[in-house]
Amino acid sequence: MNLLLVEDDTMLAEAICDGVRQHAWDVDHVGDAVGAKTALVDHAYAAVLLDIGLPGDSGLTVLRFLRERYDTIPVIILTARGQLSDRIRGLDAGADDYLVKPFQLGELLARVRAVTRRSEGQVVATLIHGEVVLDPAKRRVTKAGEPVALSAHEYQILFTLLKRTGRVVTRDDLERAIYGDRAAVGSNTISVFVHQLRRKLGDDVITTVHGHGYTIGATV
Repeated sequence: MNLLLVEDDTMLAEAICDGVRQHAWDVDHVGDAVGAKTALVDHAYAAVLLDIGLPGDSGLTVLRFLRERYDTIPVIILTARGQLSDRIRGLDAGADDYLVKPFQLGELLARVRAVTRRSEGQVVATLIHGEVVLDPAKRRVTKAGEPVALSAHEYQILFTLLKRTGRVVTRDDLERAIYGDRAAVGSNTISVFVHQLRRKLGDDVITTVHGHGYTIGATV
């Protein structure tokens, strides 16, 4: 199991990482919201352990970033804020569980196992266009039954287009799907990813709508 720990308290982070690794799980650690968003774009994790009181943007911005991208990865909030209103706000923002500091490592690991079990049991609709099939639960893409290896960015663009089959998706929407509200990316970036998707899936899967964006399954 590969986890992402978002925690600015270095000593606490080291203790959690050591404990997690002793249970033969992998864990990446970042100390702020910007690093968390970058890690979540570039890697696939089984669950996120998220501190709310981060320097700069709060952990809730990371949570909203995930849910706005329709990313259903389980998130456990770790925070010293134990007030009921704080717990409600975190859960309403899309968290799957809430653990108040200080906590025992054993309880944290048990909660990770619980949220990942629930996540594996979720029914997530498979997205299909012609021979292309995207399974969000497994983050797996196939064409004519054969697996297609996509980068994290390519997967997110395909996922976004398939969710809106029949509609035009603008370049700005695709940039937000990948990078959230981070700094502007290069003007050619989306075109490069679409080119890679066409190379892997076929030229007829994604249609360019000049001056607007891209679409799958729409007549233009």
